[in-house]
Formats: sequence, C-alpha cells, structure tokens
Amino acid sequence: MNCYGARSRRPGAVPSLLGLASGVSPETSASWPGNATKFTARLPQFDGDLCHGCGAMDGVRHILVVDDDADIRGLLSNFLARNGYCVSVAQNGAAMMQTLVTARIDLVVLDIIMPGEDGLSLCRRLRANGTMPIIMLTAVGGAADRIVGLDMGADDYLPKPFSTRELLARVRAVLRRSSMPVPGSPARSHRIFEFAGWRLDVTRRQLHSPAKALVDLRAAEFDLLLALVERTQQTLTRDQLLDLARGRSPAVSDRSIDVHVSRLRHRIEADPKEPELIKTVRSGGYVFTAPVTLNGATQ
Repeated sequence: MNCYGARSRRPGAVPSLLGLASGVSPETSASWPGNATKFTARLPQFDGDLCHGCGAMDGVRHILVVDDDADIRGLLSNFLARNGYCVSVAQNGAAMMQTLVTARIDLVVLDIIMPGEDGLSLCRRLRANGTMPIIMLTAVGGAADRIVGLDMGADDYLPKPFSTRELLARVRAVLRRSSMPVPGSPARSHRIFEFAGWRLDVTRRQLHSPAKALVDLRAAEFDLLLALVERTQQTLTRDQLLDLARGRSPAVSDRSIDVHVSRLRHRIEADPKEPELIKTVRSGGYVFTAPVTLNGATQ
C-alpha cells in the first residue's frame, strides 16, 4: 500500500510521485493520459511535505484513490495530500480490497474503466458491505452511464477531463454529507424532524421508520430527504435540490436527482409507484407533502 499525507510545512516542495512527470511545479499544467482521453490539470501553489504512513495523523481523513493509471494516481495523491488529506493508492480492485482490510478509509475515489473488475462492479461490492462514501471518475460522458454509477451506490461522480480543484470541492462536499464530519466543520445543532411516523435525526444522520427500525440511507439520499422536509409543501426544482442537497452549484445532470428520489420513495413510501410523501410536480420538480415537525414544533 502506498500512502501519503501532509506533515511538515515546507514552502515550495513539489516532489514527483508514482510516475508523475518530473519537473511539474506550482502553477504549471500536467497532462493526464489515460482511458483514450488526454486531459490537463493545473496545480496551484501549496505548502507542505509528503510523508509515508497516516496512522499517526489523528483527525486527518484518509482517501483511497483507485485508478490503473499511475500518472493519475500520482497527481491525485500529491494534490490531495497537499490539501490536508492522507492518501493511499491502488491500481486495481484486488489492491483496493487489500487496502480496505489494512487501513481505515474515509472515502474512495474510484475510476470506472479499469482492466479486470471495473469500477461499477467494485462500487457495487463496496456498497453491499457498507456506506463508505464513493466518488467515481469516468471518461464516459453519457448521462445514462453516470446514472448507472449513481444507481450502483456512488455518492458523486466526476467526468474526465476535470480540474483538481473541482475534485477537491467534491471530496469536501461528500465528506461533509457523510456521517464522518470534516475536521473544523461547525457542529450541527440537535434537530429531529418527524413526518408520517418517520423520524429524521439530523445530528446522528439517521432515519427511523414508524416501526422504529433504522433505515440505511446513502449520504446523498439523506441530504436530499433533509432538503425536502426542511421545505415541506414547497415545490423544488431539480437544480434547487442539487444546490440544497449537494452543497454546491449544480454540475451534474439533473436526472441524478430523479435517481435519488426513486431510491427514497422505495425506502419511505408505502407504494413507491403511487407516492404520497414525495410527489412529482409536472414541469416543476418535487414537493414534500407530509406535515413535518421539528423538535416537536410544526414546520
């Protein structure tokens, strides 16, 4: 397992990693070959050094980058480490699984197109065994392919080519949405929403059914449901839901919202084909129709 993390604060240090072309320096462009697509990332100036071994860095989030392209693994591990994360890399599914056994991983950045077992299959395996946040990288540009990735359980996806700054923003957003808070983020106040017998605990990020059973929600599903119940009886467009639920300007197809709504309906509706809680507004978006209370008070 190759592992990198930000440790000392030595200005200007930009080492070469894992086959990253030598001579790459702050504010220069680096070409990323791979998956029949040539794309470019721009590396801003960062202070810091790289170290092996993340076990001693308490509170630092540990990201696993899984990609068969050594240049991409090197560039991303370098960039993420310089932004305060511990980073491990794996070139295929077998190496990914070995790393997951030996290290505590907080988020996986997973390429779709790889030799052997592809990223979609690996995403399905990860999701079947837990709720670890997953961001998928794909050179496949079609909306249908991206929706398949979300349907397999990914929390977000990023089509190539992409900027490292955008990846960083999405990593932060997914970690923020997950049950593992980012160090330094403000503490959430204790809020509990109740509707139609359901109980949504914002602090613990848990949903309990009317039978008091804990319902497993993915991070994006939880935030979408929270956005809806906070604005009950209000029609929200897909773009508004993208902004509210994902914590950033919409950069993905609005059809991804339809996927998450469908998942939520299967979890909370008595009949997902005839929904009573989350209704579709023709040419408008969605509206949450149930009466909602917050900490016992009507919304």
